[in-house]
Amino acid sequence: MSPDALVRQAREEAARARTEPLPALTFALWRRYADTGDRQAYERVYFERRRRLAALMLAAHLDDRPDPALDDLLWSVCDEHTWVLPAHEPRDRPVNAFVDLFAAETGHALAEAVGLLGEHLDPRVRARVREEVERRVLRPLREEAPPLWWESAGHNWAAVCAGAAGMAALALDSEHLPTLLPRLERALESFLAGAGPDGACLEGPDYWSYGFGYFVYFAEALRERTGRDLLDDPHVREMAAYPARIDLGGGARPAFADSSGTGAYPAGLLERLAGRLGVPVPQGREPSFHDDPCYRWAHLSRTLWWAARATRAARTPPAPCDRLPDAAIVVARAGGTAFAAKGGHNDEPHNHLDLGHFVLHVHGRTVLDDLGAPEYTRDYFGAGRYAVPQASAEWHSIPLIDGNGQRPGRDRRAETVRYAAGHDTVDWTLDLTAAYDAPKLIRFTRAFAWRPGRLELTDTFAFAGGDRPVAELFVSRLRPEVGRGSVGWGPVVLEVPPPWRAQAEELVVRGHDGVPETVHRVRLTAAVPSGPHTFVFTVR
Repeated sequence: MSPDALVRQAREEAARARTEPLPALTFALWRRYADTGDRQAYERVYFERRRRLAALMLAAHLDDRPDPALDDLLWSVCDEHTWVLPAHEPRDRPVNAFVDLFAAETGHALAEAVGLLGEHLDPRVRARVREEVERRVLRPLREEAPPLWWESAGHNWAAVCAGAAGMAALALDSEHLPTLLPRLERALESFLAGAGPDGACLEGPDYWSYGFGYFVYFAEALRERTGRDLLDDPHVREMAAYPARIDLGGGARPAFADSSGTGAYPAGLLERLAGRLGVPVPQGREPSFHDDPCYRWAHLSRTLWWAARATRAARTPPAPCDRLPDAAIVVARAGGTAFAAKGGHNDEPHNHLDLGHFVLHVHGRTVLDDLGAPEYTRDYFGAGRYAVPQASAEWHSIPLIDGNGQRPGRDRRAETVRYAAGHDTVDWTLDLTAAYDAPKLIRFTRAFAWRPGRLELTDTFAFAGGDRPVAELFVSRLRPEVGRGSVGWGPVVLEVPPPWRAQAEELVVRGHDGVPETVHRVRLTAAVPSGPHTFVFTVR
């Protein structure tokens, strides 16, 4: 896997950075989040500045020469009021006494600029960068500093913040390394403990790239410095295999939690894991400078350094069926089609109300889909989370029972009743009763029977009393065709059994990048008695 395109694009971006005015991070942008909940205005400028920083650093490294534009930009980044995003401003301490994801990432990039480019940087710039990285990133993590909340977190914050800060300290050869490293490694242990024995990332595949990626980047920097190998661990090996286990083929994956159904994993990360650990990894694509919209130096630099052709022959294709029992995710693939479904509970990191939700992928397109991550706003991380369509029960392929959707909470769990898998077949039954507060519902199970090109979905209800109204929802980015007795989404057809009636609905939502898109939902409605109700999806 050659990074030629990445190099070409980095040079183009560096040329642009030398000629175009640098956008300013103004107070008007900073206050927008507090005033309106909008994150995009500030972050758009922040990441444009990081885009230029990464491009100029890569170009200076590749050309092995000084660049006055890079000196200027490093100085300007040191002038920023804070490297913390407005959405992460702490309430319990001054903003620059807190290390968030982006302060840690910025500190890492600046520290590696000093370590990598050395004498190519003006000595006054080098000195100031050292001072600011120490002040904003390393000092808040010294032994005597009060703990930060993420140091005991079992998700991406612990890995990114600790990994980036650790790489910054290593790059600067900080005098505080002996006290910093034990503290940072304890945070990384919390991150690893957040994944179950099956290694699944409950935050979704994009957060695997992010959190586990920074863990690996730090682990390799530590191994180079000390010889200690944090990757030499069976649990780490399971975490490394997660992307291959959820792969739907053709660069697609289920967009469970706050993630996307397509997109590039960092190519260097995949290459290193395949080469070091021998785990299966998804088939990559040519890496681009623009794969990461935040232009993180760690991803770009390691892709440049690690993406090589040598390990590709060692890769093995994913198994026809994979089950991640702790995360309660099942994936099956055959003949250009794939199926994935999830259980779990409704208090997972980056949680959506989606127990029993599933996707169908057919010949390069995810037909029955997961809407993935929405635009991040203040409300989305507060009381308004489940009013956002992407996280709501109403926009996942699950039923509303007697007018009730699923409810949030750790006790809202899916329990596996039965699981059996053949070479390329899956039979999986979940008890989803606890996910609902429907007064007349006694029990609800959902059974998936997957055969290549055919999914049989059976929902079995036990009600107190007579018939109850149920709405079966099926979500897609494709506009459905509702006919007499059937619904079609391109190559997928659902036979609609009586007494169910089908209705097509659509909604405009804002994706994670803030861009509006139209999404579609088929609603099957009926008043139904207790017992099984089966829906068959076939590929034509």
